Amino acid sequence: MEELHPTVAAFKEFINKHPSLLREIRKSGKSWQEYYEKWVLLGEDDPYWEAFKEDLPYENEKETKASGKDSELIGQIMKYTSNLDINKMQGQVNQLSKAITTIQDMIEQFKQTQKSTPTKRDPFNWMKD
Repeated sequence: MEELHPTVAAFKEFINKHPSLLREIRKSGKSWQEYYEKWVLLGEDDPYWEAFKEDLPYENEKETKASGKDSELIGQIMKYTSNLDINKMQGQVNQLSKAITTIQDMIEQFKQTQKSTPTKRDPFNWMKD
């Protein structure tokens, strides 16, 4: 995979920082080349780009909310795990394992019983009501 030219990579970062510019490019149908050339000629600090900076606070707020929810979830998980009794949990896991083994043994016995008991088939059974 080819690496991007440094200016193209910088333009890509610039576009990612300005989501409304990205939407504008897609909506207008203009070429990326046109906006790239403006970016190269005008630079990032040109007033032309101010119209596309309006979404930045919203994006930062969204990231903050997401990270806040993640830390809240982690806190809840830690709270629940601190109240667990590991020995009791291990006992329950062992009981569950034994129950599964018992069920598997029963299924195996049932399969063997079916194999050992031949079923008598009547070829004319389809005529009976």
